[in-house]
Amino acid sequence: MTDANALLQLVPKAEGEQSMKDFKSDQEVRWCPGCGDYAVLAAVQSFMPQLGLARENIVFVSGIGCSSRFPYYMNTYGMHSIHGRAPAIATGLATSRRDLSVWVVTGDGDALSIGGNHLIHALRRNVNLKILLFNNRIYGLTKGQYSPTSETGKITKSTPMGSLDAPFNPVSLALGAEASFVARTIDSDRAHLTDVLRQAADHPGTALIEIYQNCNIFNDGAFDALKDRRQAQDAVIRLEHGQPIRFGTDHAKGVVRDPRTGDLRIVTVTADNEADVLVHDAHAASPTTAFALSRLADPDTLHHTPIGVLRSVDRPVYDTLMADQLDAAVEQHGKGDLTSLLTGNDTWTVVG
Repeated sequence: MTDANALLQLVPKAEGEQSMKDFKSDQEVRWCPGCGDYAVLAAVQSFMPQLGLARENIVFVSGIGCSSRFPYYMNTYGMHSIHGRAPAIATGLATSRRDLSVWVVTGDGDALSIGGNHLIHALRRNVNLKILLFNNRIYGLTKGQYSPTSETGKITKSTPMGSLDAPFNPVSLALGAEASFVARTIDSDRAHLTDVLRQAADHPGTALIEIYQNCNIFNDGAFDALKDRRQAQDAVIRLEHGQPIRFGTDHAKGVVRDPRTGDLRIVTVTADNEADVLVHDAHAASPTTAFALSRLADPDTLHHTPIGVLRSVDRPVYDTLMADQLDAAVEQHGKGDLTSLLTGNDTWTVVG
């Protein structure tokens, strides 16, 4: 039982209709005025009723960082855990309580620095989690140090002469970890963000959504190239499954594969090359093209940045596989005896 509908059926439905108000907690929202987190919170709160799930069967788990205050503001169950460990804690919860809809909220520092290994192993296992990775390319909570996604040369309090590190591309990283669902969206594009959330919620297994989120205090304007209407036409590549990958004014630009190198490149679309423009296939078994798309964005200028669902494929879900394995063990050997296990042959008595 691995399809999305079957997995959702394990989570109890809500009684009666719900609204955005039902998912707002009584806690005062404490982010800096103008922070992009507000937009994401509002989008998630307004989207949750569409799931039709009982609030007591929805859980938000976070790590440490500005975004990790998220569970306080959701009128669901939640846990503000420890730095980088949210995917690990959420994995234990999702595998032991399949009647829960488990969401992880994390940031670029929390997920990609101390939490890097926890993130990639959740992705490769394909645990039934939805991971929202807020990326503002800075450490906001600790007051403006460079993060694993900060561009090379970034001047911050911890890199006064400019960062020497090459930044992570979270989407590329997720695809390299064989994630079954990978998407990118922007905090200020409410319609796009909600659509991506909906697709992630319907996906069986781990879904990672990178959300470009503005920190107006320590890294203001980091994503202006993708938000300014004039710049965004040439900078943003909106991916839609089954549609040619075209963008720019009047969709004059397109993405093609270079026949010599196999790499992707941007061209001005003409009658001669229009047939060469790639059609986006989010369900392709191989992540090769999705990875190539993720590499189009220039890490410094963000020019040619794809947003939308890059990959959405069916893979066996870890929770289901584990449950099936446990059922088979019980059927074959009966229920285990914990006391016998603890006092079995692999124990010893210390005489002092």
